Amino acid sequence: MSSDISSQSNTQALQQLRLVQTELHKKLVGHEALIERLLIALLTGGHILIEGAPGLAKTRTINQFSQLIDARFVRIQATPDLLPADLTGTDMYHQQSGEFRFIEGPLFNNIVLMDEINRAPPKVQSALLEAMGEKQISSSGKTRALESPFLVAATQNPIEHEGTYPLPEAQLDRFMFFVNVEMPDATAELKILDQVLSERNSNSKTDNQASHQAAVSNTSTIEQASAFVSAVHVSDAIKDYIVRLITATRGHGVAGRVAEHIAHPASPRGSIFLSVAAQAKAWLDDRDYITPDDIKQLAPDVLSGRIVLHYQARAEGITQRDLIMRILDSTPAL
Repeated sequence: MSSDISSQSNTQALQQLRLVQTELHKKLVGHEALIERLLIALLTGGHILIEGAPGLAKTRTINQFSQLIDARFVRIQATPDLLPADLTGTDMYHQQSGEFRFIEGPLFNNIVLMDEINRAPPKVQSALLEAMGEKQISSSGKTRALESPFLVAATQNPIEHEGTYPLPEAQLDRFMFFVNVEMPDATAELKILDQVLSERNSNSKTDNQASHQAAVSNTSTIEQASAFVSAVHVSDAIKDYIVRLITATRGHGVAGRVAEHIAHPASPRGSIFLSVAAQAKAWLDDRDYITPDDIKQLAPDVLSGRIVLHYQARAEGITQRDLIMRILDSTPAL
């Protein structure tokens, strides 16, 4: 009986989250991979770093995603004068009671969009690092747990570098996904233009009201689905495949020759994130096991931010994604 109830709950959760994807696909053009990565990250407790030029609907995607799952959402615009307390919160003195009370900062939400994260100074990035890694914040000598589920979706602008603070490797390694949002082609841009003009013509409400999405799921479903994701089987063969991909960045295996271009290889966190992300992808595809194709599809977005290239490789125009694709092409799945 309990098995039937669990199976029914699994099916209901899957249907709801697939509906989230369907609704987002209706409103967003060319963001299928980003939508899937956001859902996988939220299901597995990961975080996502998105790089793309302004105007590519990065904020719109995350905002509408949070509305569809009825999650508490906040957007933080990173600036050089931002302080850690602006994120974590601070103690405020209440004159009537004569006591200090902690006022929660924006990190006490389910989904936190950190826009242009590399504009935030190092102290702020440090505060964010604790929240991402430990799901908690420390303020005034006290540690406070953050809400669950908790997702940091950060963006970087690739075309401006003045007044920025490059993210340290330790913080980059905390992200599960590194997603590049590319410029749309002519066909996609025409669809975007038609969609936006249609929305403007069909709705006379304010922009905020017009863009609001009715929730089709909730955070309780996310928590429940996370348990189902954890139960997806990871075979020994898949584990071996993942480890061979990761250790190739360190010079091991048949694809190890790419390591000559790498100054800092992927850490074991790459293996962990790749395996749990593949579990979520398999579950969203209604499977209770991972296939090598799951790994191949996710590996570029999971690993691209975890390796640092030598200067000569960068000068030759080699990118992290180029090397990951070489590793995937050279490494047999089984």
